Amino acid sequence: MPSDDVKKMQKITENNVSDLKKWFIGYVKEFRYEDYESQQNIDLKLEHSQRVVEEITAIGKQMGLNDNELNLSKIIALFHDIGRFEQYDRYRTFSDHRSEDHAELGIKILKRHNILEIFDADIQNLIFCSIRYHNRRSLPPEETDDCLFYSRLLRDSDKLDIWKVVTEYYHRKGARTNATLVLELPDTPGISREIHNALIIKKIVDIKDVKNINDLKLLQAGLIYDLNFKPSFQVIKNRHYIESLRESLPETIEITEIFSILKSYIDVRSAE
Repeated sequence: MPSDDVKKMQKITENNVSDLKKWFIGYVKEFRYEDYESQQNIDLKLEHSQRVVEEITAIGKQMGLNDNELNLSKIIALFHDIGRFEQYDRYRTFSDHRSEDHAELGIKILKRHNILEIFDADIQNLIFCSIRYHNRRSLPPEETDDCLFYSRLLRDSDKLDIWKVVTEYYHRKGARTNATLVLELPDTPGISREIHNALIIKKIVDIKDVKNINDLKLLQAGLIYDLNFKPSFQVIKNRHYIESLRESLPETIEITEIFSILKSYIDVRSAE
């Protein structure tokens, strides 16, 4: 939970949140494309950001955050992927390792526009810190407890919507494919041994081991090992995201083993 230091911070109002949402939507409108796929990718990230705000609000309420803490959470969620739009405009990809870290790019954009100047330095730094770590493989233990709390809250909320987006995509019928959404990976058979070995010992998959779309699906399923809060586990269980990912993968002994372990992990964590 947030420390007493957060409770003493400058008040963040609903009007602050509303004004920042309006600015964000206006900023995204600067990225308009004639071709369908490019515009679809921009729209996808805008809608994702808006839904992550909803997810973080729901989790925060279940955890008993007060209005100020909830408003801070909403702002962090709103801006967590702001770097994606310039990233796509520059590189035509959402793959960080093929372009640049979208979290760091997002922080540069927020500082360039100075949109958070209405808040004091402590709030700004907490927002930047939470955005900086939302896409890291793991969190640095040397950071403050408040930075780590809001980073975990954002990471959970982000994952919940990522699972929504990718499971809907994998089960689409007759729709266009979107190479950007699957990081331009090939749709080849099999899975990487490194990914199997990581998931059966409950480790996060390293993106460098992802060789095809099957590997990407397994990486996405294995994100549950970085889920932090009980309400998040309850949501993923109720929405059946992991089962949906399983249904999109081939029937093999290795994959069955992985998902058996994942299911047991979710059952335990959602009941704690």
